[in-house]
Amino acid sequence: MEQIEIRTATLNDCEVIASINNEHIVKGESSMETKLKTKGDFIKLMNSFNERELIQCLVVESEIIGWGIIKRYSDRPGYRTACETTIYLRSNEVRKGYGSKLKLSLIEKCKQLGYHHLVAKIFAANSASIAYNKKLGYEIVGTQREIGNIDGKWLDVTIMQLIL
Repeated sequence: MEQIEIRTATLNDCEVIASINNEHIVKGESSMETKLKTKGDFIKLMNSFNERELIQCLVVESEIIGWGIIKRYSDRPGYRTACETTIYLRSNEVRKGYGSKLKLSLIEKCKQLGYHHLVAKIFAANSASIAYNKKLGYEIVGTQREIGNIDGKWLDVTIMQLIL
């Protein structure tokens, strides 16, 4: 039986988190980032979190294969019950059910933290990610046309929400 653990990330996990993140930057299919991130970038990010923001790590057989983030939607007080959720898995670990496990863990943590409205932003061309979020209860609320540009290519982003 495979050993799976989902836990809150520590600063010691930042190098692996950056490595997984960088896979997605290089592929260019799920991140608007264009510059590779370092361990230090993630340490800085985690040190800037408030008490209701965090990263969770998905650990399989003692190896981190994915991470997910809960971050506030806005620092304006009226948005205090809204957050954004995102997950990233190692490229060779997708379509194995790990993403659902990690996202469900994030959703549960969002409930514990008092969030009511969860947002996911997904490249409109990423139909697999959109379908997976729908399966978990997210609904499409719109598409932002040509909101991003990477390597001269305009990108659309689908906005999804889950009301808890």
